[in-house]
Amino acid sequence: MPEFKIAVASAQDIARMTGWAADEGWNPGNTDSIAFQATDPGGFLMGWLDGKPVASISVVRYGASFAFLGYYIARPEARGKGYGLRIWNAGMARLEGCNVGLDGVVAQQPNYRKSGFRWAWANVRCEGTPPAAPVPTGVTLVDARELPFDKLAVYDRRFFPEARDAFLAPWIALGERRALAALENGALVGFAVLRAARGASRIGPLYAATPDIAAALIGALADGKPVAVDAPDRNKEAMALMQRLGLKPAFETARMYTGDEPALDMAALYGVASFELG
Repeated sequence: MPEFKIAVASAQDIARMTGWAADEGWNPGNTDSIAFQATDPGGFLMGWLDGKPVASISVVRYGASFAFLGYYIARPEARGKGYGLRIWNAGMARLEGCNVGLDGVVAQQPNYRKSGFRWAWANVRCEGTPPAAPVPTGVTLVDARELPFDKLAVYDRRFFPEARDAFLAPWIALGERRALAALENGALVGFAVLRAARGASRIGPLYAATPDIAAALIGALADGKPVAVDAPDRNKEAMALMQRLGLKPAFETARMYTGDEPALDMAALYGVASFELG
């Protein structure tokens, strides 16, 4: 009888998960796995069938009450045999007592509903090569890594249910990335990170006080090359901006939660950071 074991993933395993996500067409960033593991090293599980890795899930905790689930993948040869459900149950057990969020692909959304997740909004991946856009009068774009980190962390909390300093610090500092902040009279009015990927470079998170600031950040980071932004459809100005910039919908996920939907600054949220970690 085949032996199936579940264990906490190593750094190498998390890199493997990222490769599996790329195989599924999700186009993760090239160095995402490094930032992911730093966020919650015990929050990644790998399922092994007779010594071969065949299933994965990430169950990352932020603080005591919020968590995010991702990387829920069973390899093709292991599907339909119950291994995915077993690693799902192991992951959810780790998150007992938390409000859990996820970004669910369309095919899995009915299963997530059965597990107690409720739909909040859709995140739409928009891809294309945006034009350069002028920086609004009075606004300056600067390298976000030159700002005091606590200023960025406080700003990020407007868009995420818990502090996530352990995620944000490597997210802006790793190689193959650029991070820009928009300042107006010394105040943060925008923030965005671009990271290289197998396909179009990913921009996320993307925060902006106005569509024109978001357009300036996107154009500066893209620099004439293809990019992808995962925009929340609840922000109608974000969706209109993606269309205006020529970024076309590629696919979408559903943001879902097991508990109450967190209060986030949706009006200034133009792109989420990651489908895997929120």
